[in-house]
Order: sequence, then C-alpha cells, then structure tokens
Amino acid sequence: MKAILHNAQQGNAVFNDFYQKLKPFLVAGHQYVVEVKEKTRSAEQNAKLHATLSDISKQIQWAGKHRDIDTWKRLLTAGWLRARGESVEILPAIDGHGVDVVFRRTSHLTVRECAELLEYVYAWGIENGVRFSAPEYEVTA
Repeated sequence: MKAILHNAQQGNAVFNDFYQKLKPFLVAGHQYVVEVKEKTRSAEQNAKLHATLSDISKQIQWAGKHRDIDTWKRLLTAGWLRARGESVEILPAIDGHGVDVVFRRTSHLTVRECAELLEYVYAWGIENGVRFSAPEYEVTA
C-alpha cells in the first residue's frame, strides 16, 4: 500500500486503514516493513530543472565546449551537494580506465532538496551570465 499524506487528518485515516488491512497478517505471524519518507521532486520541479539546464547548456561553455543537459545536471548537482556539505564519490572506473563520479540522482531528491538544487542552479546561472527563458523558479518546499 502506498499513499501520499497531505495533512494530519488524512494521514490518521490512511494509517488506520493500513493497520486494519495488515492486522490479520500480523496476528498470523507475518512480518512487514513500513517505510515513511518525504515526497520526491514534482513533475513541475523536474520540468523547471531541465528548462534551466537547457538554457545553461546553450549559453555556457565548460572546459572549452558546450555540454549537454545531462552533463550540466551532473556538474551542478555535484556542486550543490558540496555546497551543502555532502560529498560525491570519485571511484576507479570498473574497466580500469580512469575514474567515475558517483552521486545522488535528482529523481531521488525530495521536494525540498529539489527546490534547493533549483535555487543553486539558478543562482549559478545568474552569476555566470545566463539569461533564463523561463521565469525565476519560486522555491516551494
């Protein structure tokens, strides 16, 4: 069972319903794992992130050339993680040639984290002369 909780009253109803459905199985000795986590980024946040990255990829060169949206997403996500005190891992490549950078995927970010990342990307773009085609992202966490 999966539910998105919006308020205390609805959350209470969902938890009660959940428990009533599980109770016979628990009495019978079955074991379950219940996980509660923050909601991940919204479709609107994802669209705004990609629009912002598209503007950056068209206007800014990095290391001598224009980079695609995915490369900018990786660069800016890694920068944002470092700015908030988190780290990325630099690991030896599995084929023995070079290194690979491993960090969190943006699809796993919470709504609040994605709002922070969008703010970071927008600020970085302004500092580097990017003219954004979409209106400024309003941070909603």
